[in-house]
Amino acid sequence: MPISLSAWHNIWHTEYLYAFAFIIIGLLLLLRCKQDWLAIVKSVVVFLAIALICACASFISYQLNLNLAARILQEMSVILTGILTIRVMGLSIFRSILPLLHVHPPRILEDIILVLAYIAWGMIRLSTAGVNLSGLVTTSAVITGIIAFSMQDTLGNILGGLALQLDNSISIGSWIKVDDVSGQVIEVHWRHTAVRTRNGEIVVIPNSMLMKAKVIIVGGEDVPQWRRWVYFAVSNTIPPQRVINSIDKALNQAEIPLVSHHPKPQCVLMDYKDGLCVYAVRYWLQNAQIDDPTDSTIRVHIFVALQRQGYALASPNFAINMTTESLEREAHLHNTELAIREHKLGKMDLFSTLSHEERQHLAKTLTYAPFAKGDVITRQGDVAHWLYVLVSGEVDIWYEVNTQERKLLTTLPAGRVFGEMGLMTGEPRRATVIAKTDVECYRIDKPSFEHIIQSRPELANEFAHILAERNQQLVAVQQNGNHNNHAQHHAKILDGIRRFFRLG
Repeated sequence: MPISLSAWHNIWHTEYLYAFAFIIIGLLLLLRCKQDWLAIVKSVVVFLAIALICACASFISYQLNLNLAARILQEMSVILTGILTIRVMGLSIFRSILPLLHVHPPRILEDIILVLAYIAWGMIRLSTAGVNLSGLVTTSAVITGIIAFSMQDTLGNILGGLALQLDNSISIGSWIKVDDVSGQVIEVHWRHTAVRTRNGEIVVIPNSMLMKAKVIIVGGEDVPQWRRWVYFAVSNTIPPQRVINSIDKALNQAEIPLVSHHPKPQCVLMDYKDGLCVYAVRYWLQNAQIDDPTDSTIRVHIFVALQRQGYALASPNFAINMTTESLEREAHLHNTELAIREHKLGKMDLFSTLSHEERQHLAKTLTYAPFAKGDVITRQGDVAHWLYVLVSGEVDIWYEVNTQERKLLTTLPAGRVFGEMGLMTGEPRRATVIAKTDVECYRIDKPSFEHIIQSRPELANEFAHILAERNQQLVAVQQNGNHNNHAQHHAKILDGIRRFFRLG
């Protein structure tokens, strides 16, 4: 059967070329949407395939003189091509062009505009085909009323979703709490909002419920931080201001992940109860997902800070009966602990020259000083009051070039000593020491050491020799690799020791 040119003319319109051109341009613009691009291309291919099938069927119908069927199929092809063009161009505008202009309208607005464009295009084509739209509008109004009455809840959810996205009160990424459900918003749909809890559960909440319920937004783009409370109790025999100052200093100096320094953590006295002082640490959490682990880290810092001050967390009062056997056991444990301390001191070069009795004297004066990971143990430039014996864990030694830059000098393992220069000479701290892990230390203060060095002034020369060697690394960093004369360092440090301990 010969192909009729009139049939080909009837099914082909130059508008097809414009539509295909717009579709190709839109797809190129959508290349920025890497995650959705393949899905969009698949939908375009399906729509184009259906439109082409309708066009081919229309062509065949014209050839068979089935003019009515041909016109219907042709109109379906035109409508599908128009819908496809509207969809691709709409997506390219909302997901590619507007983001480039730093405009981010809610997804639901995109859906509304596209649906309205589809309806407008369909009505235009129906009007072109000679359909009387007045009767259609009247019928549609009646049908719409019936649907609205029978789908009140669904429409309530849809309107709720529309309101939520248009006013942007709840956005993807926000942390919300609704009744007993709390979690992060992962999707906001027309009908519902999906929330992922900290346990990984997906909770689907109808939008109408969100519009009626009290919703607490605990974190999001506008509120990136969430204030947390950690409570603890200490005996009321300890002045509250000492506790507050100790905790504030420890937490503000520590480098704790996800804890904001603006505003800073703050310790406050909350209540007096049963002979106890109840305190709370208020801090701002930067990631609501890591709430309990960060609370735990804060508690560790509180615990070790109290231990360093010789304070203990409050415990219930019990009557304790001490027997002779328990007292003897306690004395035995004390002596064993002193022997362990003396043995560890003997292994360190700074104390290896001391006699057994002198190390025993130091062992009795040691103060237990634990630190949590991230704690600043000493700060460069601070006044030195004691040196530290590192029993377990690791610490990083930093030299602060300025307020914005610092260099890592070394990492000290367990069994080393740091802070000795300040104790021996009274000089300000020359480096910052930060706990790389949870560490246990013992502190030695000046009065404990003063008795030994004044009874044996010759020790000053040996200490100066050891300190001069240790000082070389720090000086090299400060002076960009240039080492000064060891003898000069030794003489300077020796003079500082003699002057600090008044050795004459």
